[in-house]
Amino acid sequence: MIYLNLFIEFFKIGTFSFGGGFGMIPVIKETVLRWEWLSESQFYDFLGVCESTPGPIAVNLATYIGSVQGGVLGSIFATLGVVTPSFVIILLIASILKNFTNNKYFKAFVKGVKPVITALILSTGINLLIKLLGFVSIKEFSLDRSSLVLCLIVASIYFGFKKITKKKMSSILLIVISAVLGIVINII
Repeated sequence: MIYLNLFIEFFKIGTFSFGGGFGMIPVIKETVLRWEWLSESQFYDFLGVCESTPGPIAVNLATYIGSVQGGVLGSIFATLGVVTPSFVIILLIASILKNFTNNKYFKAFVKGVKPVITALILSTGINLLIKLLGFVSIKEFSLDRSSLVLCLIVASIYFGFKKITKKKMSSILLIVISAVLGIVINII
């Protein structure tokens, strides 16, 4: 039963979420908490891991959550659930609607969906920042000094690099620097 449940829930997420993986994060979080598949703290911990590993974040999240709930088969069903809608839609667009992007209804749809996608991505960023600062809930606050220090150091490195070189720092390099600093700060 858990396999079917994982497939159906992630199929709904894949079908009704727009904006890529980051647009799916709030929907995945809501589903995971509703079904009590992970605690909120576990979700945010793994979200950080998913953002720094190769592959689409929604697929990584689905695979992990499926694995926690149903082992290897659970990860397969959850992953298939989240990718099947996109696969079918892209297949239809590629085979049937060659000039789909020039369609006025499609353009109107995209124009209407963009603000929602932006809001979902922004809300994810704000939630991550709130958790970083130490808000466990509205009533509970526990400042995580090491995370705050790490965030300030990484931001300083990023903006310092940008100011000095007039270029953006590579995301990969920034992730590596953050990982090394995280290990060093937690050892200290």
